[in-house]
Parts: sequence; structure tokens; C-alpha cells
Amino acid sequence: MPTPITNAADGAGKLEAHTLLIVDDDPALRDRLTRAFTKRGYEVTAAGGRTEACAAAKKDSPEYAIVDLKMPDGNGLEVVRDLIAIDPSTKVLVLTGYGSIATAVDAVKLGALSYLSKPADVDDILAAFDRSEGEALDPSSVDYKAPSLARVEWEHINRVLADCGNNISEAARRLGIHRRSLQRKLQKYAPRQ
Repeated sequence: MPTPITNAADGAGKLEAHTLLIVDDDPALRDRLTRAFTKRGYEVTAAGGRTEACAAAKKDSPEYAIVDLKMPDGNGLEVVRDLIAIDPSTKVLVLTGYGSIATAVDAVKLGALSYLSKPADVDDILAAFDRSEGEALDPSSVDYKAPSLARVEWEHINRVLADCGNNISEAARRLGIHRRSLQRKLQKYAPRQ
């Protein structure tokens, strides 16, 4: 995802911003990403669900789209399919807190360029778009370190807690553990990668 480009066709040399659609049901994340990409010179449209995203894309098809899998009115895979149907040139990145190989494969089959797990910042997202537009990585040159089991558990607990609106009792119920056990786990610092 390159930085804004100059429009040489009109000879004026003015900057033309790339268009980006952010589709996420979490208003805090959506606003944070919107502000960060706007500061980097992108023309950003934000949507909280499938219906809103499709309406925005039909009005003005974006060059790039960041789509969360969890939606209040459908799911992100449907949004990917709809955005590609509206404009096949839209480059879609799926961003989710509940990553799995099956959904990553489904997203790519539907036309998504890449798939990122939350938490991801703007630099991670830009790198994913850049990788998808360039050549594939040489697997032997990638030094991938798997996160520790403690780190994966900590991230999962915090995602579930966020989905429950920080309600400890509800999060404990969903995780299948006692509320006090969850409170003890939350008092610990995040484990290192």
C-alpha cells in the first residue's frame, strides 16, 4: 500500500490520496485506524458492519479495504465477497481477533490479498498490503518465532474479555473457567513473545 501518489495526468503535480475502507464492529479500533491512516494521507471511510460497508463501496469503491471477520450483520467473509463483487480491483485485507487457517484460506479464496490477526497496527497492515503486491517471501529468509503458549493464552483471554465488554463474569463463563481464576490471570503482565 504505497504512500499517496502525485497525479501527473493533469500536470499540476498535486497529491492524490489512496482510498481506504475500514470495516470493523469495534468503534475504538475503527476510529484509531481511521485517524492513523488519515494522518498518513489516506482518504478513509469507516463502516461498522456489512450493510454500511457495501453502501459505502457502491457509492465510492475504495482501492483498499480492511475487513474484520466479526460483524453485527453478517460476517467479514461476506463483506470480502461483496466488495470484490462491487469492484474486483479493491485490495482487501482481513483483520481478525479470531484467526484460524480455515478462515484465512476462505478469505483468500474469496479474493482477500492477505489475512492478519489482531492486534495489528498501521505498520503491520501496510506491510501486509505491500507484501501482497510484491513477490512472495522466501521461506528460508523468514525468521518466524512462534509465540509462547502463555502469550497465546493471554491474548485469547483479553480478546474474549473485550468481546464481553470487560465483564469478568461473562468472560469467565465463555472461557469455561472460574471468575477468580480469570482475575488472577488478568493480574499478570503480558508474557513475552
